Amino acid sequence: MSTQASVTSDIDIQPAGRGPNAPAGLRGSVGRRPLTWFFSLAYLLSWLAWTPYVLSENGLGVLHFSFPGAGGTSELLGVLPGAYLGPITSAFLVTAGSEGRAGLRAWVGRMTKLRVGWRWYAAVLLSVPAALVLTSSALAGRGPVLPSAAVLAAYLPGLVVQMVTTGLAEEPGWREFAMPRLQRRHGPVAGTLVLGPLWGAWHLPLFLTEWGDWMGGSWTGPVEFIATAMAISFVMTWVFNRTGESLPLAMLLHTSVNNFLSLAWSSMFPSLSQGTAAHAILLSFTVAALVLLVTTRGRFGCPPSPAAGGQPGATD
Repeated sequence: MSTQASVTSDIDIQPAGRGPNAPAGLRGSVGRRPLTWFFSLAYLLSWLAWTPYVLSENGLGVLHFSFPGAGGTSELLGVLPGAYLGPITSAFLVTAGSEGRAGLRAWVGRMTKLRVGWRWYAAVLLSVPAALVLTSSALAGRGPVLPSAAVLAAYLPGLVVQMVTTGLAEEPGWREFAMPRLQRRHGPVAGTLVLGPLWGAWHLPLFLTEWGDWMGGSWTGPVEFIATAMAISFVMTWVFNRTGESLPLAMLLHTSVNNFLSLAWSSMFPSLSQGTAAHAILLSFTVAALVLLVTTRGRFGCPPSPAAGGQPGATD
């Protein structure tokens, strides 16, 4: 884990929308402003797809129908289609439009970068539950209840499901498409300060549905969630950079939080509310982000770039 991985960026590929022979029209606009197009499409496509869920009986109750449950929750059918139509689809469309086949090959290559030292996988798998258990125990004033055999048996299968649903839907866009561009142009700290709130705010319509119940139903829930997204983003930036932009590791970090919260947290801390779980996540990752900020001197695993300021001619 101590080896500094080299970090490359998909903006090193010359986009189709720049240069003296840059195309005009829509393709030229996508090439000149890939981040603007990505974030706009990610929000637009997801929020449009989530509108029926928000208006249904699972949300505001304006439309008198409910999304059927799957796996004990309506979120799979209500949330997942919009998630898949948002970040990953937007990243695919903008990459294809601005960088063509070469850009898509590089994008897919990082998505499948599994050859990272096993210590990284072990560290993420163990550190996320350990941090959340320690923080929750501190908030509860006592230790956790040992998880049942059923919870332990379901933990790894649940993680796989989270990887191919939440992880695959979101992280090829947020971490793999957006973060390298933001980091190259603004540096790891400022880039993460941009991405984290945008990632968190993308979830805002879901707070009008059953999805938002785990935050306690308070008006402060969305604010706390966006702050948590920013804290988690700093840790994910470090992991992404230190593993040479391995998207599977970033996905594993994200989904480890979701999986522990979904399967293990309530049974280990039965006396605590779901709102306390949100506090534990925010506290854990804020501490981790601050430790990384100090120990890496704000580099978060990103080696110094000889060409700060990004790609010449970039407007995003």
